[in-house]
Parts: sequence; structure tokens; C-alpha cells
Amino acid sequence: MTPTREKLRIVSVWFPDLAMDRWRRSTMQQRSLPDDAVPVVLADTGSHGPVVHALNKTAQERGIEPGARIVDVQAIHPDLHVEPADPRGDQVLVERVALWARRWCPWTVRDGHDGIVMDVTGAAHLFGGEAALLRDIALRFRMQGLNTRLALAPTRGAAQMLARFGPGNCICGPQDLAEYLAPLPVVALRLAPDTVRLLQRLGLKTIAALREVPRVALMRRFGKLAEERNPLVLLDRATGRVADPLNAPPDERRWLARSRLPEPVIDPVPHLTRLTEDLCLQLSRAEQGARLLRLIIYRVDGEWRSREAATAQASRDPAHMLRLLSGKIEGIDPGFGFDLLTLEALRVEPLGLQQDQLDGCRDAGRDVAALLDRLSARLGPGKITWSGWRESHLPERLEHQRAALTHVPQDAPELLRERPLRLLEPAEEIAVLYAVPEGPPARFRWRRVAYLTTRHEGPERIAPEWWHDRPGTRLRDYYKVEVGDGRRFWIYREGILGDGRGGDPRWFLHGMFG
Repeated sequence: MTPTREKLRIVSVWFPDLAMDRWRRSTMQQRSLPDDAVPVVLADTGSHGPVVHALNKTAQERGIEPGARIVDVQAIHPDLHVEPADPRGDQVLVERVALWARRWCPWTVRDGHDGIVMDVTGAAHLFGGEAALLRDIALRFRMQGLNTRLALAPTRGAAQMLARFGPGNCICGPQDLAEYLAPLPVVALRLAPDTVRLLQRLGLKTIAALREVPRVALMRRFGKLAEERNPLVLLDRATGRVADPLNAPPDERRWLARSRLPEPVIDPVPHLTRLTEDLCLQLSRAEQGARLLRLIIYRVDGEWRSREAATAQASRDPAHMLRLLSGKIEGIDPGFGFDLLTLEALRVEPLGLQQDQLDGCRDAGRDVAALLDRLSARLGPGKITWSGWRESHLPERLEHQRAALTHVPQDAPELLRERPLRLLEPAEEIAVLYAVPEGPPARFRWRRVAYLTTRHEGPERIAPEWWHDRPGTRLRDYYKVEVGDGRRFWIYREGILGDGRGGDPRWFLHGMFG
């Protein structure tokens, strides 16, 4: 049951240096950090080149601001150290932190791109009170290398405002709410920039000044704005006049099967059958199929060993899972034995209940997927590949190889029906002995053998892809030619006379038919 609004206690955690803290943690694991006296910035893509996304304390002291162009900053500060930013990775970290923070309370959500919000109503006494709870939160995040600013208040809006614009690490009670919010700037309400500029031109720069304005006047001026941009609505939420519930998403479901053994054993194979059957039963009830499995064996000496197996298609066949895992545990060192095994489906996909065919025929698609799984498990996930297709007319760019377990095979483009299946990589240059005007060579030499052209078809002109190729790249004219012994080749002329992109055209053999 959701607590009543009058008794709510909300904690807002803001990570003011999230991007730099995450970069610092990852860099320390790979190499040493730059000296503290060196200004460090993280660069992100801007409309006119790389711009400053985040910066360290030294860069802030030199007056560098987020959003500045990297080239301009480097001209002023030659010793600037620039690293690439990773906004997507920062968002993933915040999402993971929001789930990890449920160690303090069950209701936690992400707050924008650099914070989280927690409803700790009824949970503070478990940690020795509200002050001790805030100290514990700050300490544990500091141990993870993340700087924080915290605030605890009766409403979510007030906690967010105090964490970002308040004194920091403050505890606000219901009776002190108006006093704590009064000196904060109106931008703390998270208003649109044009609304903030309008309020400041009207002389309403603080929350106290905004609250002194009659509500009728504010509603008349901002009533047409959406609730998320209306300063009056946002102020009512922050002060508790309007309810602002915290809707925390449910915990991500884990598909996990365990096998606890009364005594340590050495061979895990006899216990895998029950594990796979238990996991597949869970998946079947939810109409899900596993794409990635992880088996963990816990030894009696406190060590553990894990093995993973991926599938080309979603599966909940216990026999198939057993075959995949059996080939991966041969090299596991059991030590003095193990007493716990877990099998978890790390990635699942919807897989509806299917009825077997009435004629007794097997599904060829399932057999191929099972074969790919077994080959990939034995040879490695990158050894078995499918052909993938890109949007391109150039033969060498049209096809590429992707891992079979991570790529669903696609139908070949219609264009391939008119092209040879065997291509030379790269195309080999041929010597033209005699050329037909505006046609293929009548005689040419390839690999020190001379050929006489008996028939030809073409040309097929392929222009350069200006969004990929360098300036000056020449077009190609492809011909299908048949020589005296019946073999058919695919050759092309690179460039034409007078195109202004080089000298005489060059000829290449790119593939063979049949």
C-alpha cells in the first residue's frame, strides 16, 4: 500500500560529476590518471564539431564551461587533455544504480540523466534514523567512486530542488518546507528556459517571490502550458499541495534455477538435467525462451566458476540446453567439490506455445538453429557466421559476415541474382591486349594467361558512393564476358577517358560465374 502523502519521506540523490566519475573509474582500471593539475574534459559531438560534455575541477577553475567547442578551448589551454564522452554509458550506469539503491527501500526511480529518487517512508529507522541513512547512502556511493549531493524532504519536487540547488545533504521536515524552498531560484522547478527568462524579467527570481504572486495571476499567465511546464503546478507539487506519487518500476524478473546439494560432489553433469528442466518449466509458464544461459558452480572453498552458452533462436528445450552445457563444463576445476549450482537465463525472448506438426515432420529451422548452437558452443561464438547485407551497389560492400548467434539471416537482395557468387577480394587487375570501343576487352591477360572474349553483356554502371568514397573516386562499368573455353567472368573498367579523375582507365576481374 502506498503511504499517505502527509507521511512521505523522499530522498533525492544527484550525481553532479557523473560522467567524470565514471570515466575516472574506468580509466583507473586500464591506465594511470592524468596529473591533477592537468585540465581534463570529455568531448561529445556537437553541431559544429566536438564540444565539452564534462570537465574536472582543474578545468572548471580555468573557466572552461560545458558546451564550449573543443578547438576553441585547446587554443586557449594547449595542455588540455581530451577524452571521448559516453552519454549512453552514463545512462546505463544511472539505471543500474537505481536498481542497486533498493538496498535502502523498495521504491527507487531514475531522476533525469544524473540522479535517482527514493521513497524511504518507513525505512529510515532500519538504518538508525534519517541522518544515519543519508550518511550511509553518501558513504556507499563514495566507495563506488561517485560524488553525490543528497536531500530528504516530504515531497519529490522539494527533494530534487534541495539536492541540486540547496545547501546539500540536508533534511527538511514538513514544517520547514517553506523555509527551505524560499531562497531557491525559480530554475530549480525545472521550467523551460523561456519560462525562466520571463519570470526573471518580471522580477520573480526565487521561490519566495513566486509564492507571493496571487495564484489567479499565475494561472491566467501560465494556464495554457502543460502541467510539466507550468510553474504553478510544479510549485504545488513541491510544496505538497498536489500529490506527486513515485511510481517505481517493478524489479526485473530473474529466470533462475538452483540445485543445493547435501554433500559436496565432483561431477556436475548428473545434476544438470534437473536444472534445465526446472528453468524450462519457468520459461514455459511465461511463454519465454532463453537466448543466453549462465551456469555457476559454487565450490566448498568459497570459489565459483561460470560458463555461458548462447542460442541462435529462443529455446526452452531441456535436452538442447543439456547438450550445450555438457560440452562447456569439461574444463571446470571442482576443487574439493561443490554444493550449489545455479542456471540462469540472462537474456530471454517471447516464445509462444507451439504444437508439433500432425504429419510428424521435423521443423528444419529448429534443426539448423540447434546445429548452430552446438557448433558455436564447441568452436566459439565468432566462428560460425551468416551473410549480412548492406544498402550498397558496390559488391565488396554489399555483403558482410556476422555471428550466427547474434544475427538473423536475411534474404539476399534481388541484385545478387544478376551477379556472381564467387568474388575476388580484392579485385585483380588484368592486362588489356585489345579493347572494343565502348565495350569489354576483346583479349585480356589474367594471371599470365591470355583469354579471347567470345560473348559479352553489359555494361552495368556503378557510380561512387559520395557519402563513403573519397573525392576523385572513379565510376565502374561492369561486363559479363564469356571466353573461348566457356568460362564466364565479371570484369569492370574503372573510370572513363576524359573524366578528369586520373589517367587511362584500368581493368579488373572481380568474380566468376558458375
